[in-house]
Amino acid sequence: MRFAKSLEEGALKNVSTLKVRRVRARPVVVPMKLPLQTATGAIGFAPLVLVDVETTAGITGRSYLFAIGRHNLAPIVDLVLAMGEMLAGDAVAPFEIEKKLRAKYTLLGVHNIVLFAMSGIDMAAWDALGQAVGQPVTRLLGGVPRPVRAYNSKGLGIMPLPKLVREARQLVDEGFDAVKLRLGRPDAAGDLAAVRAVKKAIGPGVTLMCDFNQGLTVAEAIRRGHMIDDEGGMHWIEEPIRADDFEGCAKVADEVATPIQVGENFMGPEQMAQALAAQCCDYVMPDLQRIGGVTGWMRATALAQAAGIEMSSHLFHEVSAQLLPVTPTCHWLEYVDWADPILEEPVAVKRGFVQPLERPGLGMRWDEKAVRKYLV
Repeated sequence: MRFAKSLEEGALKNVSTLKVRRVRARPVVVPMKLPLQTATGAIGFAPLVLVDVETTAGITGRSYLFAIGRHNLAPIVDLVLAMGEMLAGDAVAPFEIEKKLRAKYTLLGVHNIVLFAMSGIDMAAWDALGQAVGQPVTRLLGGVPRPVRAYNSKGLGIMPLPKLVREARQLVDEGFDAVKLRLGRPDAAGDLAAVRAVKKAIGPGVTLMCDFNQGLTVAEAIRRGHMIDDEGGMHWIEEPIRADDFEGCAKVADEVATPIQVGENFMGPEQMAQALAAQCCDYVMPDLQRIGGVTGWMRATALAQAAGIEMSSHLFHEVSAQLLPVTPTCHWLEYVDWADPILEEPVAVKRGFVQPLERPGLGMRWDEKAVRKYLV
């Protein structure tokens, strides 16, 4: 008992004395194993910003951000570094960090890459706290680490059907029983042919989702949604129209029988609350760098629980695997391996489930040799 009590007291002391020494941000461009063509653009490389919150106790909290385009790396890095200067000497307390940064950026607006930068620091701060107490973030939040059901989302872009069929089988063979297909071709017949080809290739035992990446008008989304309804078997239709058109998306959700999934573009829990009030979807999937990191995610879980709506993750599967176990309406984890090349130990996938790393904090460690190789 004395030993256990001393460990507990030591952990509390570690947390109470944990302060920000400095924040680092490093841009890397990592090649993707499967380049992805969506309705709104092509992605062949993963431009990432690696965030390190270094503390006075020698603990470093880590996270990364997805810059979407290489041209966004520099401004995101600059924002992270500027925020880090504001936080030097402050306690590693995510709620207090968020409060301070929101106050600093109120007039500019806490949206887009400003929110990205805040989220990266928030995730790294939670990682540092977990390391300080020697527990995974899941346990820090009151949960128990466990495998999380996942779908393979790193491929199946808009491509010729023979290649699409080969890639669909490849994604399933990697250990998944669920995959996501990108749609949004110029003609609806092309999308329908892709759906049929992939369904035939993967078989009835594999769950199939689809994503239009905001590529349709409201009327076209309803028309193609009805076509998907008639085919049957689609688990959800993701982002059929412009992400901020909640009223239009509500019309689509009313007309189409297949569940509508949105949420990767929610800018903070506040916008998620607006979307739920508009009844624009059947499922939600917040994105960690847009929802506000771990802190924003936990607020989003309460909104989803209150609305009785299933909640999945978007990207960042290493962190999402820690958070979905404490999400009351936990649904699916989106898996992409874009950060794997710069990690010492990527998370594992077994029988369609992602296995979170049983390490303190978020569990991520950089492969510094690879980071130097891909550093911009």
